Formats: sequence, C-alpha cells, structure tokens
Amino acid sequence: MYGVPSLESSCLPFSKTSGGLFGFSQGCLTLARWDELNLLFEKGGAIVTFGLNALNGRQRLSSGMWVGDWNSTNSRDFIEYTIAKGYQVDSWEFGNELSGRGVGARVSAQQYAQDVIALKALLEELYRDSYTRPILVAPGGFFDQQWYAQLLQDSGSGVIDALTHHIYNLGGGDDSRIESRILNPGYLSQITSTFQNLQQTIESHGPWSTAWVGEAGGAYNSGSRRVSNKFLNSFWYLDQLGMASKYNTKVYCRQTLIGGNYGLLDTNTFIPNPDYYSALLWHRLMGKGVLSINMSSSSYLRAYAHCAKGKAGITLLLINLSTSTKFSVSIQNDLNLILAEGGGVQLDSAFIQSLKEAVSWIGRKASDESVQREEYHLTGKGGNRLSQTMLLNGNPLELLEGEIPELDPVNVPANSPVEIDPLSIAFVVFPNFEAQACS
Repeated sequence: MYGVPSLESSCLPFSKTSGGLFGFSQGCLTLARWDELNLLFEKGGAIVTFGLNALNGRQRLSSGMWVGDWNSTNSRDFIEYTIAKGYQVDSWEFGNELSGRGVGARVSAQQYAQDVIALKALLEELYRDSYTRPILVAPGGFFDQQWYAQLLQDSGSGVIDALTHHIYNLGGGDDSRIESRILNPGYLSQITSTFQNLQQTIESHGPWSTAWVGEAGGAYNSGSRRVSNKFLNSFWYLDQLGMASKYNTKVYCRQTLIGGNYGLLDTNTFIPNPDYYSALLWHRLMGKGVLSINMSSSSYLRAYAHCAKGKAGITLLLINLSTSTKFSVSIQNDLNLILAEGGGVQLDSAFIQSLKEAVSWIGRKASDESVQREEYHLTGKGGNRLSQTMLLNGNPLELLEGEIPELDPVNVPANSPVEIDPLSIAFVVFPNFEAQACS
C-alpha cells in the first residue's frame, strides 16, 4: 500500500506475522520515503519502473487464487501524487509473480486482463495533460505460455506495452549444484526455450508488445552466498544478457543493485561485486544491433556479437566455460555480418568456427596490420573462479579513492588471433570496421 492521505489505515513497514503472504504483514510505502527515493533517482539518472500492488481489493481462496476486481483507489492517489511532484516514472508495472501458478498468490489471466485495461485507462486519464506518457508493463511473473497468451488476447491491442517475465534458472540460493550449472553449457542453454516461446507468443498474440526480463538474479532466495557475488556468476550473467538480446528482449532488469547475495553492490560495504563491472562493460561496449552467430565447435566457448556502442564497428563477447581448454580465435574478413531478423537468431555463416575457432566478420581493413582492436579480458583474482575480485587484463577492479577505476582495454593488431584462457571472459571490439548491418 501507499501512504497517501486517503489511506484508511496506518502506513507501517513490513513485519513478520503468521498467516501473511510469505510470512509478512502488508507493508506500506510512505510518501516521505518515496520523496527520498526520487531524489536518489534524480541524482543517479535512473530510468524508473514502479511495480504497483495488484492484489488490493481481491479475496484470497484456499487454493492460493485471488479473485475479484482490482481496487485502484490507493494506486490512483499514489500516481496522482507522483505526477504532482513532477517525478518521472518511465513505466508502471502491474503486479508481481501472480501469473500461471504464481508465487504465493495467483490471479487468472482473464481477471488480470480486465485489470490492466482499467490501469491503462487510468494512466491515460491521469497523464492526459503531461508531456510524458509512461508505458504499462505486466505481469512481472514466471512465463507460462498459455497464461501469457490469454493475457495478451483478452487485454487487446495496445494495452500492455511490454511483457515482463522473471528468470531464476540456477535454482535456490542454497542449491549445491549452482557452480556446476553455470559451467555446464547444456544447462545454460535450457532457458533458450523460454526466450523463444515468449518471442513467439508476442508475435502471435500481441505484436504491439515487447519482451522484458523484469527480474533476474540467477539463484532465487537472495542468491547463493558461495557464488552469486563472485566472479563465476558473471559467466551466467553475461551469457544470459547475450541470449536475451538474441531473442529481441528490450530490457533486462538485474536483481538487485543492492540487497541479498546477488546484489551488484556488496550489501555491507557498497563495494561493487564482479557482476557490477560485467554489467558496466556490457553497457559501454555492446550496442543495440544484435548480430547473427553460428557456433560449430566446442559448446564451452559461448559467443555473442553486437554492433559496437557509440561508434563504428562490432563487439564480440567470448565466454570460455572450460576449466582446461584455451581457445585461439583467428579472424577472417571474407564474409558479411547481418542483423538478426526480428531479433531472432539466424544461424548463418556470419561467424564460422572450427576447433581453433575461425571467426568471420566484414571489413576491408581487417588485413591491415596497422589496425588495432580492443580487448577486455576478465578473470578471477589468483585464478580463483570464486574470487570476489575480478581482474581486467590482469589488473584488479577495485575502487580508487571511492571512484570506479578506468576500464582500459589492451590494443592488439586486428588480424592476430584472440587468445581466451580457461574460465575467462573477453569483450573484443573491432572499431572502424565497415559492418553493413551496423551502418
């Protein structure tokens, strides 16, 4: 709930209670706290998505199903306050983990569709005189193809702007198999079907909408104390960013910035964990254009390619899951790169790999020995995959007088092989190359 003046009860924080959802009482966000958060958002330049309470007004059945129409009164007053204060919310999300079988609670797709229609009308009314128009995203749950398809069909064209789903494919935080799962290419690839099926669901039932990963932390229940804040987790994280991009995912929200073992920042010290730097490098180097790629040799070398960000050229992400094999990637320039049609994966010969990994890309300058490429190699400190310190080109990524260190590449002749050591990750940027797909 939200502590607006019309709230008929006290606005109190969560507290443990028997019989409550997940063992907690109903919590309340005070307006003072919302003011403080928006100050943080403004200073940090955040793009804000706010998740609204979708259970207000419903009744809970013994089966875990919640029935009845959504009561929008409290949310309406909260949104009106937000608009009056000039706070910028890029998108309003309806509910959290209520789709399909739900997590602790669930709502039918038919009922959910009625309620998002009501929320869409509410947003259009409240923002009619505003120069910004936030989008509506839903349902923020785990993907259930039948449920999601019915939600899109019943809510109709133009109502849900982005379809959000959550991913925790590594299991619970106390699962002893997390480490082995991250290093198992077959296991990592299992989640591909979720991305594929969601993309197909949108194309068939709601082409006006787009796919978002609204929440992902690898392992649920606050992540793994042993793995989630260590270098090893970046193998899962970057692989999933690459995979999500191939299936036309427009937004990927990481759980969390801070909080739990999977926070990008350490909960106690606020010092960045390895995944923070992985996310920062992805943000700086990987552009929006997603390129097709075809792997024809070892499944332990994962590869993703994008147009370079902010400049001409391409960026290649290489992830070596092998504990013992070093890969040598040789560069050719005889083939063209194409954008993946519709965000899907086109398994063409844009990148061809043998055991020694011959990677092909366009650019007449490839054979020019004076042309340099940029390499960013990531490893665990001391060769330890469970180190909480990540090395960039052999240098520890640590705060310098409270500031993020420079993330400098090493420059290498563009036509020399890329050497990627066991249990390492590399971003390789080929600047100033004439990739047609990226022009």
